[in-house]
Amino acid sequence: MSTTVILYGTESGNSELVAEDLAADLGGDRDVRVYDMSDFDVADFDTDDFYLVVCSTHGDGELPGGAKPLLEALNSEQPDLSGIRYAVFGLGNSTYETYSQGSEIIDRRFTELGAERVGVYGRHDACDGSLPNDGAVEWARELLVLV
Repeated sequence: MSTTVILYGTESGNSELVAEDLAADLGGDRDVRVYDMSDFDVADFDTDDFYLVVCSTHGDGELPGGAKPLLEALNSEQPDLSGIRYAVFGLGNSTYETYSQGSEIIDRRFTELGAERVGVYGRHDACDGSLPNDGAVEWARELLVLV
């Protein structure tokens, strides 16, 4: 059985909470591992695994601090991510022009390095009053049926 690897990038902890809820919900049926993007080594990407990326947006559409080390490693090491399949759930606030841009930065880099995004791009809009965890769990359940 392949492993579902949840990578989260956060500034204030929201993406971490979403990642933990996803792991709790999915863990009964799957082997699930959760990593802060700042602790994940790009050499550990494995084509047998499926990756769920949960990433917030910080400031004026920048990556959250927790996601920057992974992006820096991807940029400097330029690993071949061919064969890597992943999905993205972005957090942000649509009142900002740069809504969900943090996750889009990671998504773009994964694709540039050869990874394949599958399924619907998940997003949570902080201005709608809903909890990101609920939307993310529903999104992941629907997505992982297809994977």
